[in-house]
Amino acid sequence: MAKLHYLGHSAFEIRGRDTVLLVDPFLSGNPTAAAQGSEFNDVRYIFVTHGHGDHLGDTVSIASRTGATVVANYEICHYLGKKGVSCHAMHIGGTFTFPFGRVKMTPALHGSDILEGDHLVPGGAPCGFLLDVDGVRIYHAGDTGLTMDMQLLAEEKVKAAILPIGGNFVMDIHDAARAVGFIRPEIVIPIHYDTFPVIMADPDAFEQLVGKTAGVKIMHSGESLELAV
Repeated sequence: MAKLHYLGHSAFEIRGRDTVLLVDPFLSGNPTAAAQGSEFNDVRYIFVTHGHGDHLGDTVSIASRTGATVVANYEICHYLGKKGVSCHAMHIGGTFTFPFGRVKMTPALHGSDILEGDHLVPGGAPCGFLLDVDGVRIYHAGDTGLTMDMQLLAEEKVKAAILPIGGNFVMDIHDAARAVGFIRPEIVIPIHYDTFPVIMADPDAFEQLVGKTAGVKIMHSGESLELAV
C-alpha cells in the first residue's frame, strides 16, 4: 500500500509502510500549496525531477531540517551538496534499490538549470522517476513533452502515472492523453496546470480524451489517494 498526498502543482508526499517521500516539493510561493515545508518532519527522501524553482522548491530547507536524502541527477546533487544537503545522485536510465523499493530515473524533454539570483546554474538533464513503494509502481513524469520513450513504460506495469497537462512548458491535454496510450497505466493523475495563467488546462477535457485507456483521478491540492498492489 502506498498513499499519495497531492500538495499542488507537481508536488507529492508519498507514504509507504516504513518511509515518507517527497517529490518536487514546491511549497513556498506556490499558490496551490496544501502545506508548508515546516510541516514535514519525517521525510526520508526527496526526489527532484529538475532544477527549476517550481520543482526544486523547498528542497534545501526541508532536507537541511530533516536530514532527508535528496535523489536527483548528478549536477543538482553537486549543487545541493555545496549547501550541506545529503544526496544520492543518479542519471537517466539508472536504477537503484532503496530500502523502500526500486527507483529508475527516466527521460524527460525539458530544461533543468537553476536560477540563483540573476545567474543560471547548470542543472543537468531533467528526468522523471519510476518509484516502487511497497510494491506499488508510480511514474512521476516531471516536466516533459511527449516522447516516444514513454512507449517503453508500457512494460513496467505502472499503477499510477502522474503526468503534466498544462501545455506551454510541458505536454498539453492532447499530448498527455497520447502519453497515457503509450504508458498504459491503471490510473493517471494530471498535474502541472492552473498554477499560473500560462498553464491553464481543463482536466475534465483531458479525462474525456483518455477515455477507457486508463482511469483518471483528478486530484485537488490537499487530497490523498491510496494505491494497493
